[in-house]
Amino acid sequence: MERGVGRWNCGWNCQLCKRAGGAAVRMVGVDIGSVRPPSKFAWASVDASEAGLLSCGDDPEGAVQALVGPLARGGQAALVVEAPMAVPVPREGSEGWRHLGQARTGEGNRPWSAGAGVLATGVAQTSWMLSRLRALVPRVTATTQPHRFLTGQADLLLAEAFVSGAGKPVPVVGDQHRADAEAAARAALQYLTGGAPGGVPTVSCAPQRPLNLVALLAAWAGIELPSAEWREDVLVIRTRPVT
Repeated sequence: MERGVGRWNCGWNCQLCKRAGGAAVRMVGVDIGSVRPPSKFAWASVDASEAGLLSCGDDPEGAVQALVGPLARGGQAALVVEAPMAVPVPREGSEGWRHLGQARTGEGNRPWSAGAGVLATGVAQTSWMLSRLRALVPRVTATTQPHRFLTGQADLLLAEAFVSGAGKPVPVVGDQHRADAEAAARAALQYLTGGAPGGVPTVSCAPQRPLNLVALLAAWAGIELPSAEWREDVLVIRTRPVT
C-alpha cells in the first residue's frame, strides 16, 4: 500500500475506490460479547480514505452511529461481526442428521457450533444493531455478497469476521476485544480492496447447505436485501496472521 500523511491509496485500482468517488466507504468491525459492565463488546471503524483508526467503543449504539454517518450521506459501509453468521444444514437424506453441528469448511479446530453462547449473543446483538440502523437510515439496502456491494447494488455489506488462532492481533492497550474489532475492520478493507490474503483458508458451509443468518436478521429488521441470499453463504473475512 502507498501511504501518505493521513491518506492512502489501496494501490489496486479497485472497484471500492472507484465507487467511493470522494464519498466515505466505512468498515465497522464488531467483537460480540456481553454488554454488561465491564463490557466485552467492542467495535472499531476505519475508512477507505484514511490510514488510521477512525473511532472505537464498547457499546452497540456507537457501532450503529459509525455506520449511519456515511450511509446517510450516500456512501457505503460494511458491518463485520465476529460471530457465526451462517450455519451449514445437511441434505435431507435419512443420514443427513449425522453431519449436524460439524465444522464449516476452513474452520479447523474452532467450529461454529463450539460456542453456542457466541452464536446466540451474536444473533441478538446483530438484530438490534440492524433494526436500530434501519430506524435511523430507513432507505438503507444491504447484501451479504461482495460482488453486489462492489457494483453498487447495496449500501451495506454484512459479513462475518473470523479472528482466531494465528490471526489474533496483538492486544491494543491491553484490550483484546477492541483489538479484535479493529482487526476485523482492517481485514474487511483489505479484502474489498485487494482480495483475500494468500495462504489463508476460506470458510464456507459447503458441501452442506448454507443458512445465512445475517441475511435473515436484516430481513427481520426490515432492511431491503435479496431473499435469495437467505440460502447463500455469507462472506467470512479472516485476519492476516500476525508474525
